[in-house]
Amino acid sequence: MLDTVNPIGLIETHFGNLQDPRAAHGILHKLLDILIITICAVICGADNFIAIAEYGKEKEEWLKTFLELANGIPSVDTFERLFARLKPEELQKSFISWMEAVHKSTDGELINIDGKTLRGAKGSGNSRSLIHMVSVWSASQHLVLGQKKVDEKSNEITAIPSLLKMLAIRGSVVSIDAMGCQTEIAKTIIEEGADYVLALKGNQGNLHKDVRELFTSAREQNFKNIEHQFYETVEKGHGRIETRRYWTMGNTEYLIGAEKWIGLKSIGMVESDRIINGTISTEQRYYLLSLESDVHRFSQSVRNHWSIENRLHWILDVGFNEDASQSCRGYIAENLAVIRHISLNLLSRDKTSKVGVKTKRLKAGWNNNYLKDVLSALNIVAV
Repeated sequence: MLDTVNPIGLIETHFGNLQDPRAAHGILHKLLDILIITICAVICGADNFIAIAEYGKEKEEWLKTFLELANGIPSVDTFERLFARLKPEELQKSFISWMEAVHKSTDGELINIDGKTLRGAKGSGNSRSLIHMVSVWSASQHLVLGQKKVDEKSNEITAIPSLLKMLAIRGSVVSIDAMGCQTEIAKTIIEEGADYVLALKGNQGNLHKDVRELFTSAREQNFKNIEHQFYETVEKGHGRIETRRYWTMGNTEYLIGAEKWIGLKSIGMVESDRIINGTISTEQRYYLLSLESDVHRFSQSVRNHWSIENRLHWILDVGFNEDASQSCRGYIAENLAVIRHISLNLLSRDKTSKVGVKTKRLKAGWNNNYLKDVLSALNIVAV
């Protein structure tokens, strides 16, 4: 959960030590001022540097109530040059430091890890994006806990362990899709004091086949004399009926290669039947778990993992127009992705407005007092 009391000087504490990439003799605007203006502008609906600079001009008098702004509002070029040069690793570390200060992990908290390609950030002459961000998402708190850029989706495998080591995940349950179903990632999660729920697909060869055949055989026997747990849900809405059946079994010692998976205690299966406009489709998915066989914890973890797609990625696209952002010069795309995550966390923290993120952004732009309340988690402005 988030602390109700804001630490003094939180913005300076966690973002004040960023290394300024600009030549000292040419600096007219403080780095922290530029960062705060950008965060305020993005919260209020700005999606590019032209809009960010215009926001600054329109809100200059209000911004001067808590920023020095001795040389006024930075130009569009100043915003762009700074974020093109600012090392994203520095901004990401500051972001994680801030989240560790305001987010307290609880035992059993569900944490999801997944990647998202910034579709609009394409280099000259490239037909596909050069930027793929891996994010860590707290499903229960609806907060981004950290992020890291990888050059290709396949490189999530190497990025995830280093990202996990930067975060306080002790006591949490970490779910990752099939790309992250790797022995080294499982090892890191256990070493960091957490548990894992890893989606298992064909990339694990014989192990996937073995788990699938074990569940197939058990179901053919109606699980006679086989220790297991079962749970079923039925959801209806928007012309769709979806039935999900969950099973867990604890007998993992005979699985091919099970000894390579540190902490492995059980396996899970989900079967989904969807009926849409009279057409039925069925899908089976399999999982490796470091949890004891507990079908309800398993089903909760699987359902919550989908929230990183349905909430985080969807909100970034619909609420922040992320896929429309075409900035790719230097480090701009990565740094703006972090700014959007900061903005989303601040807006998600607000519980006074029962509206979506897109409307909250508009409201923040209309109402300075509301924006001050949203910013209170960073202690930017006294509330």
